[in-house]
Amino acid sequence: MNRQSTIVTLAAAVVAVMGLYAATCANAEGREHAGEVRGLGHVDGRGQVLDNRYNHGHYYPAFGAHFRSLPEGYRPYYFRGSPFYFYGGIWYAPGPFGFAVVRPPFGLVVSVLPPYYTTLWLGGMPYYYADNVYYTAAPGGYVVVDAPVNADQPGAPPEPLARAPDDLIVYPKNGQTKEQQAADDYECHNWAKGQSGFDPTQTNGGAAPGTMQRARSGYDRAKSACLQARGYEVK
Repeated sequence: MNRQSTIVTLAAAVVAVMGLYAATCANAEGREHAGEVRGLGHVDGRGQVLDNRYNHGHYYPAFGAHFRSLPEGYRPYYFRGSPFYFYGGIWYAPGPFGFAVVRPPFGLVVSVLPPYYTTLWLGGMPYYYADNVYYTAAPGGYVVVDAPVNADQPGAPPEPLARAPDDLIVYPKNGQTKEQQAADDYECHNWAKGQSGFDPTQTNGGAAPGTMQRARSGYDRAKSACLQARGYEVK
């Protein structure tokens, strides 16, 4: 291959990479509107921006920032054929100079939440927020969603579910907030209900005649296991 052909080939490769980067950014960030965009807070010495929405209080690289390599320990994800990389609440996608910080596309499911996140209650459901990204519980983990309605007016956690006298007693072991404990209780209740067919908020648990005691026992075991996995002591 002569020198001119090499230059043409390299130029074509650069154009292809930049095209992928532009498409990725459009997919990940194009649906932002003025109400969603993270306000520019304090910038630290590394150029990271403070995200203090909902008193979140953590610094993240600005969207569009470039890095030559990914941080050690990142998790790879694919969405509709496009690669994304997740680490510390920050999302990366391939860019012309390595990797760029982007917003993930709505519908992408992650197995774990960011290490630092803020729990919000909106419309009676828990949402998890970090770096201008909202997540809700979904099969297999947590799904990236659009900013919910009234996102700037989160409500208080709901009151605890109606309890039977012999219900579980739960203690947070890892300093979980009231909001987080309510969210974990909500999700573990739903999971245990699906596993056992028993719902303590319904008359007789919604169980068939003659099966209530067994169903209740299955519900308690399932919910206890779920809460213990989330860092609670259950008695």
